[in-house]
Amino acid sequence: MRMRTCVSSMAAGGNMEWLKSVKGVILDMCGVLYDSGEGGGQAIHGSIEAVKRLMDSGLIVRFCTNETQNTREKFVQKLRAMGFDISVSHVFSPAPALVRILRERRLRPHLLVHDDLMPEFDDVDTSSPNCVVIGDAADKFSYQNLNEAFRVLIGLEKPLLFSLGQGRYYKETDGLKLDVGVFMKALEVNTVNEYACDVQAEVVGKPSADFFQTVLNDMSLQPHEAVMIGDDLLNDVGGAQRCGMKGIQVRTGKYRPSDEKHPSVRADGYVDDLAAATDAILTNP
Repeated sequence: MRMRTCVSSMAAGGNMEWLKSVKGVILDMCGVLYDSGEGGGQAIHGSIEAVKRLMDSGLIVRFCTNETQNTREKFVQKLRAMGFDISVSHVFSPAPALVRILRERRLRPHLLVHDDLMPEFDDVDTSSPNCVVIGDAADKFSYQNLNEAFRVLIGLEKPLLFSLGQGRYYKETDGLKLDVGVFMKALEVNTVNEYACDVQAEVVGKPSADFFQTVLNDMSLQPHEAVMIGDDLLNDVGGAQRCGMKGIQVRTGKYRPSDEKHPSVRADGYVDDLAAATDAILTNP
């Protein structure tokens, strides 16, 4: 009965013929695999087995997250402790991508990021900053720290702001939490000088097309051969669709019923959870 329900829900998002060309699956993590929170969070029901089924199916599976409260290594260690069989090399997150950009462009960042993410920047020159980097800094998003970042930006001839994602909120086990996008916008609209009316942040992570393309390149797949599964309609589904991929939204994590009535972004399928998405993909005739 559950399988028929999930297929019907997928069909409601549009024609299912596209499932036949799927060779790879890209999974969001927070809100799809688990809900973060105290003690590291907890796995969403059925998600551990769903990941195993996808990986055993012969499909290429990668994980694409905007997680910026920890290094990839510690993040994967936490998920493995929950029961997920995940390799660090299969996880794509914003911080390592940004470090490459900083080195290529010889930039020296002022960092407003979570303390546990700082090891990612150990080899980055942060003296005399000529740009600002913000991530999900959680409790470090104090007035003092935001104002310090603002002062660095306003003091630059050409302000340069990088944001590790642009999500508005995410879900933890005790409820919804503000995400980095809210603070990114505050810095954008308030940084004014004679050269620009305001600053537009360079987003590293979802929904950046470059970020998605990096994952596709690693999978050796064309966009039409991959599907993105996420709980965030705009950054997961919408971002993937703009790259030519299909996008499935799960009704877990930050999902809201109003997502299914969004005026400009429509998922290719809506399912109750990752287990239901896996049923639909693996039972496609």
